[in-house]
Amino acid sequence: MNLRAGFQQRVASVLLLSMLAACASRQVGAPVVDRTVGSVATDSSAPGAAPVIDNTPVPAGYYRVKPGDRLYRIALENGQNYRDIARWNNIQNPDQIEVGQVLRVKPPAGDTGTPLPAPLASNNPASVPPAVVTPPASASASAAPSAVSSGELRLSWPAKGSVVGRFDDSKNKGLNIGGALGEPVYAAGAGKVVYSGAGLRGYGNLVIIKHDATFLTAYAHNRTLLVKEGDSVARGQKIAEMGNSDADRVMLHFEVRRDGKPVDPMKYLPPQ
Repeated sequence: MNLRAGFQQRVASVLLLSMLAACASRQVGAPVVDRTVGSVATDSSAPGAAPVIDNTPVPAGYYRVKPGDRLYRIALENGQNYRDIARWNNIQNPDQIEVGQVLRVKPPAGDTGTPLPAPLASNNPASVPPAVVTPPASASASAAPSAVSSGELRLSWPAKGSVVGRFDDSKNKGLNIGGALGEPVYAAGAGKVVYSGAGLRGYGNLVIIKHDATFLTAYAHNRTLLVKEGDSVARGQKIAEMGNSDADRVMLHFEVRRDGKPVDPMKYLPPQ
């Protein structure tokens, strides 16, 4: 009798545990929704599934954050100072933005962004360092252009060297200018430094100068940065030393951006 009673007790225990396991397997909690700005929903019932991102179009002047975005790159792509975008969106830490978050990337009414300094560039060709513009031996100094004017923008060459990569609007958003490690990099135009650092993947040590409400220039892959955020610079001022940070060779990658969109720098530079 004792053996039979023990066997029956063990069978009952096994059945009870099976019932509990079955109940647990049928119990599914409500989907977990990330209610951060931008409505990025994640369904916990599908382990490993990618978040469902709200792709509803946003109004002009706004941008929805995508995976991998950083505020610095969003600012560059929209021709703005990243600090202005942070201020317009009440962002305390530029390194903390949410996927799906909708950001204002154009100034609100009455806000023109960070004031730019008065132009420091001179129209005198002698103000440009010789390394920036080297006139042909047969030409007079007055005949050699030191800068090209495109509307209100005047640019000079940011480095001495041969062009090893040209703008093509897809693979290369600017010019690649070859050179030796440590050679000087100059500001192509007067303006204000709105970024100086290594926070944009693919650019290495980078300087971005805002020239006016329309134009930015970017100087990438430097070895050393000689200016900091907020500095006012003159056309032809040394701002960095050429390097190969985040690049496979020593070069300067130079971009001109009009309203955040890359344009061919050759349209704004004098003949070499």
